[in-house]
Amino acid sequence: VVPEVLRNGVTNFFSNIEDVWILVNNVLQGKPASALDDMARVLVNTTVGMLGVLDVASDVGITKHNEDFGQTLGRWGVGPGPYLVLPLLGPSTLRDTGGLLVDRRTSPSTLAHNDPAAYGITTLEVVQLRAGLLGATQLIDQVSLDKYLFIRQAYLSRRRDAVYDGAAPLESFDDFPADPGAEPPKPRPK
Repeated sequence: VVPEVLRNGVTNFFSNIEDVWILVNNVLQGKPASALDDMARVLVNTTVGMLGVLDVASDVGITKHNEDFGQTLGRWGVGPGPYLVLPLLGPSTLRDTGGLLVDRRTSPSTLAHNDPAAYGITTLEVVQLRAGLLGATQLIDQVSLDKYLFIRQAYLSRRRDAVYDGAAPLESFDDFPADPGAEPPKPRPK
């Protein structure tokens, strides 16, 4: 119902505010080059991009990063923990849920100094997020036989990839014999 130009402007505005927290997470993860990119994005989009409504930084080639506190915890060795499905929020892990609590403290809605404004901004954030996920929902409906398993595996794989910036260590498959004709390993005593 809302024109695409307006939707993009709202998305860009929130993204510009989130870039400040992404910058902090890049610093906490020890990624100075990415942190400098994020600082440049915020400066360019806030000044030239009319407080972030326009994404001028992407147009001039400044890389957009996507870091959160769950990734920061993972970078410092905190394991993902059990897989969870949070009501209204969807898939997560115990580590990412803890990170989400910290991330929410830095969301655009916390900038409002009164409850009605904070509720309005939070509602706008949720609607914008849900609108961005509509295409993914349709894709999942088309390609998955078991939606739960598909979403679980996709989420865990994506988060692992995000924590290691696309270079995750290889997983160990010690339960499988190296040679297909070899005997399987004997069970370990308990």
